Amino acid sequence: MTGDAIFILKQNGQLLEMNEAEYDSEDLLQSLLEKYPNLLAGKQIDTDSPRRWLLISRETPVPSDESGSGRWSLDHLFLDQDGIPTLVEVKRSSDTRIRREVVGQLLDYAANAVLYWPVEDIRNRFENRCEREEKESDLILGDFLRGAIEPEQFWDAVKTNLQAEKIRLVFVADEIPAELQRIVEFLNGQMDPAEVIAIQIKQFKGENLTTLVPRVVGQTAEAKSKKKRAGKRQWNRSSFFGDLAERTCQDDCSVAQRILDWANSSGLEERWGQGKTIGTFYPVLRCQTGDYNLFSVDTSGKITVVFNSFPSEIQNAKLQLLSKLNSIPGIAFPEKAIDTWGSFPMSVLISEDHLQEFLGVFEGFAETIRQIETLGNDAQQMDPADG
Repeated sequence: MTGDAIFILKQNGQLLEMNEAEYDSEDLLQSLLEKYPNLLAGKQIDTDSPRRWLLISRETPVPSDESGSGRWSLDHLFLDQDGIPTLVEVKRSSDTRIRREVVGQLLDYAANAVLYWPVEDIRNRFENRCEREEKESDLILGDFLRGAIEPEQFWDAVKTNLQAEKIRLVFVADEIPAELQRIVEFLNGQMDPAEVIAIQIKQFKGENLTTLVPRVVGQTAEAKSKKKRAGKRQWNRSSFFGDLAERTCQDDCSVAQRILDWANSSGLEERWGQGKTIGTFYPVLRCQTGDYNLFSVDTSGKITVVFNSFPSEIQNAKLQLLSKLNSIPGIAFPEKAIDTWGSFPMSVLISEDHLQEFLGVFEGFAETIRQIETLGNDAQQMDPADG
């Protein structure tokens, strides 16, 4: 411990000094990561596309052969929004193994995980964890994916990443020793497509308050730039429709083109995704209170409506949207989709009547959002005495 301190300026003008403090146990730090995955500093890892984390399980068995029996136990297994398996090993700085032994330990886990971890096992562990915690796994996953891709596509991406050995190894400690930082920088520069980083999470205490300060170390600018170039693809009209034509049929391409033309003529903004394998575009309604992706169209031939991306203040409008969409033959969103998202094949809209009904539903929905926002602005501008 270096005895660092941070200072908080309180509302009353007093300065609160918070001093660095050791964690009572390694288990405490592990529990904090389990409860607060954002401590993994996703924005520091990727400033352009901050990483978000889906916890699969703590103490995840890692097999050493095809029998699948666990020889080792990984502290945490997370997936990010691109389905990249993220293996996390936690040590306190007082543990001498953090200098070198932990590196070999995590490399052992990684080498065997890409060979012997079936994606079905990872999926089952996630669902079992949700069941133990009395949570709905499909709702948790839906909230995490935010409609960017469907669950099956997500699990396919996890499988593809494992096969391509595209994983992330993360060392977590209250303080990262210089020796470990140098090893991490070297490995991260040499390993591709795998990523190796360390995250230092210091704890500060003062006046019955605790502050946790995560910081990513070991990411050199060169390694970060190289991996970023390899991990993204910026889609546009040309690449989207080229890929869609290869994956689907001419009718689906016509539907996608009609939707894009409608978006442009309706004053909506077209935005293009950055998925590595699946291209996506979104008709976006821009408002003063925020931008709303009305739905997405992707090159796998699916249209996805992310109901939980719309504000809770328009719950009645969302319910009407769900009902009107379900009145279109071929669309049958379950009732619980109102809290998550729903998808359907683009081929449903090959019928001109179905396409026009779909576009009409979203024209009405967009107008409802505009009206709600206008009423909200008018209410804010009213003098309270006029009420």
